[in-house]
Amino acid sequence: MITAGGSAISINSKGTLYVVATPIGNLQDITLRAIEVLKSVDLIAAEDTRHASKLLNHYGIKTPRVSYYDEVEQSRSHEIVKRINKGLDVALISDSGTPGISDPGYRLINLALQNAIRVVPIPGPSAALSALVTSGFATDRFVFEGFLPRKKGRKTRLIELSQESRTIIIFESPVRLRKTLTDLAVYFQDRRIVIAREVTKIFEEFIYGTIPQLIHQFENCVPKGEIVIILEGLTREVKREQDIH
Repeated sequence: MITAGGSAISINSKGTLYVVATPIGNLQDITLRAIEVLKSVDLIAAEDTRHASKLLNHYGIKTPRVSYYDEVEQSRSHEIVKRINKGLDVALISDSGTPGISDPGYRLINLALQNAIRVVPIPGPSAALSALVTSGFATDRFVFEGFLPRKKGRKTRLIELSQESRTIIIFESPVRLRKTLTDLAVYFQDRRIVIAREVTKIFEEFIYGTIPQLIHQFENCVPKGEIVIILEGLTREVKREQDIH
């Protein structure tokens, strides 16, 4: 028995929802358990079926698949839960990494639990954690921010994060990186920062420095690929340095 929404529910559905993490770049990063699950389930709910085909075809996985992206997440969740209630096993995957982490998945998982469906995580690669552990910053306590608000609430959120003592993980798009670095400089000053780009892929790159240094580095260029920003938390040492300046 598990609790959801403050009330106890029992797991008695015939079908199971598997939340399967997939590679964030290098196809070899998939786990043996993930391959086994993807081959054995009745249906794969993929954020983008065309993108998923690259991975599934590589491992000879011929399981039927259905799209599950942001625009259809609400309606498709109900369709998938109906199938699971009829006894089908379903695997949920995103384009890369773990479903639900800045990707579709939350609504389906929540609805499955409301319907007393067993939800099983199949862990694997994570861009956020891979960038964190290579940052050199404290890893015992950290906060995952995901994408910052683009307009409304952005300033307020940056002010709040600037006082955060834990290491901070932020996702950002290449075209918005320079603006975000400029905004960070206002509230974080010359805080240490790491830009992790294309983690596990051919052009993987980790760029270390201070916020002003990285602003200068990207002054005349727009990087390509997926980006994770790791920011040093407001430790006593950092606060002391800021007070000095």
